[in-house]
Amino acid sequence: MLYGKSGLELKLPSSVTVLEGQDIPALPESAKAILQALAHPIASPSLTDLIAAKKPETVAITISDITRPTPNKVFLPLILQILNECGISDSQIVIIIGTGMHRPSTTEEHESLVGRDILNRIEVIDHKANDNSTLVKIDNNPPISICRRFAEADFRIVTGCIEPHFMAGFSGGRKGVCPALVDLQTIQRFHGYETLSNPLADNGVLTSNPCHDIALKVAKTVGVDFLFNVAINKERKIAGVYCGNLEKAHWAGCQKVAEWTSVQIEKPFDLVITNGGGYPLDQTFYQTVKGMCCALPALAKHSTLLIISHCGEQLGSKTYTNLMLKYNNNWQNFLRDIAAKPNETQLDQWEFQMQTRVLKRIGLDKLWLVSDGIPNDIQRYISVTPILGPGDTQERTQQAIDKYTENNSNAEIAVIPEGPYTMLSKKL
Repeated sequence: MLYGKSGLELKLPSSVTVLEGQDIPALPESAKAILQALAHPIASPSLTDLIAAKKPETVAITISDITRPTPNKVFLPLILQILNECGISDSQIVIIIGTGMHRPSTTEEHESLVGRDILNRIEVIDHKANDNSTLVKIDNNPPISICRRFAEADFRIVTGCIEPHFMAGFSGGRKGVCPALVDLQTIQRFHGYETLSNPLADNGVLTSNPCHDIALKVAKTVGVDFLFNVAINKERKIAGVYCGNLEKAHWAGCQKVAEWTSVQIEKPFDLVITNGGGYPLDQTFYQTVKGMCCALPALAKHSTLLIISHCGEQLGSKTYTNLMLKYNNNWQNFLRDIAAKPNETQLDQWEFQMQTRVLKRIGLDKLWLVSDGIPNDIQRYISVTPILGPGDTQERTQQAIDKYTENNSNAEIAVIPEGPYTMLSKKL
C-alpha cells in the first residue's frame, strides 16, 4: 500500500480483489521523449517556433507545489535549455509554484521541487492567493484575479502532471492556472457548495463538470501559450508526455491516463481498504479525503471503508483544522449550514463537503481511519471512526482487518493499493 515515503504491507485473505490499473512502463529515454514532444507538440507549433514568433522579453513557467509528485527536475532543465537556445536568458524567466490556497513552500521544498542548479539560476517564487499586491484582475464578470507575474509575462508555460482528480475529473492542464494561480474568491467559486453538489464534479469526468469548466474559462481568459504535462507510472517515472495546445494536449493525456488507471467493478464490496496516496499527497488529512472519495464506486450502504494515511502534517491548514473540530463529527449540521449560504464559501470547506459524499453513503461508523500522524484527541472529532490503540499504523490496520474477517467470514473484500491514483467505475 502507498503510505508515506516507505509504503506499508498488509496480509489479506487470498480471496481479496485487488483493484489497480495497468502497470505502465516508464519511457525508456525520458529526455529524448521530452525533447521530441517539445519539437512536435499536440495541435501547436513547436516551443522553439512559438518563442521565435513571439520574441518574448519575459517568460513565466508554472509548476505544481510539493503536494504533487510531478518530476519537475526531469523536464524543467530541457524546457530551460530550449528557452536559452532561443535567446531567452535565465534572468528573463520566472518559475511560479502554483500553491493555490495551500501553505507556502519551504526553502527545502523549493530545492526539492526544482533542484539546486535551477534554484541558483532562475528566480523561483510561490503564488500568494491572499496577497493582493501580487495579483492582477483579468475579468470582472465574475471577478477573477491571478498571479501578476504570470499574467504580465510575455510568454506563459503551464506544467503539471495528469492524474485522476476526485472533483475536477483529472489534474493537469487548466488546473495549473486555476486554482493554482488565482485569488481566494476564484478558488472559492471553483470549490463552492453548488459546484461540488453537482454529481458531474467527479473523478474522470470532464464533460459538463463545473470544476473543469470554471478552471478552463480562467486559463483561457489569461491565456496559456504552451502546456507541458506528463503522466507518471507507479514508480513515479514519466510514462507519457503531452504538450502543446492547452485543451487538446490535456485531453490527449487524460484519455491515456483514464485507460491506464481505470478499473471496472461489477458490484460493491463489504470491506474496501485504501490509502491517501503516499508521499507527498498523504501528508495531510485534507488531501487524504481524495482517497476516500475515489473509493466511492466500490461502496454501498452496508460497506466499510478503511483508509490508511501518514498525515505527517496532521489535518492541514489551521482554518481547515478549526472547521473540522468545530463540527465535532456532526457532518449533517455542516452540510446544512453551507447549503443555507451557498454563496459564502469558507476556506477549505470544500474538502469536508467532499468527505460527506462518503459519509452519506456509508455513515461515520463505517469510515475507518488509521494514521500515526494525527493526535488521538483530534482523530476523534474529524468525522471518521479512528482505529486507535497500541501499535503503529501497520499493526493497527492488520488487527482491524483480521478482526473484521474473523467476524465476517464470507465478506467480499477489495484493496486499492494505489489509492486516489486508481479510477473505479461500475460495469454497465
